Amino acid sequence: MNLYLRYFDREALVQNVDQAIDFLASIPEIGMNEDLEADIRDYVASDVYYPKRYKVRQRVYFIIIKTTAETMMDFKQKKAVRPVPAMEKQNIAASTVTRLTEQVPGWYEGELDFKRVVLIPSTGKHEYRDTHFAVQCKANSGQDCYNRIVEHLRGRVDSRSQFPSAKGKNFHFRYLGMWK
Repeated sequence: MNLYLRYFDREALVQNVDQAIDFLASIPEIGMNEDLEADIRDYVASDVYYPKRYKVRQRVYFIIIKTTAETMMDFKQKKAVRPVPAMEKQNIAASTVTRLTEQVPGWYEGELDFKRVVLIPSTGKHEYRDTHFAVQCKANSGQDCYNRIVEHLRGRVDSRSQFPSAKGKNFHFRYLGMWK
């Protein structure tokens, strides 16, 4: 794994963290110190592949990018870009949907964050408020749990309230066990 470093028009492609620290130490504005060096070593040792940005002063940064490029030309032509595996994204999405629709009768704990329409008494107008709702209910699947929650809320809140998708980040459920 090589490292690409850039600070304004100064850039380098180095093969290890020691060369990267030497390059950064050669730039006086960066002010290399033990904490910065330790943080760079931690970033390089981690499994994170996102570029890392370090603040030098207000609105001034240098960046470090992990790459498999052997030369600067390869890096510039994006020949060594690490592709985000499409299969991983599909597997994550598929597993979420599969888990949601998996038929396991029992008790579920469901949590839903939705936009609730409420009346403001002082002005007589309505506004959306973020509302958190949690419940334990009998259901046959995560989707059934979601449907029961939304059905319950639709009869108790303003019809203009907005409910998120069961597949989104605003609905969470947990299987508690079989009912008796």
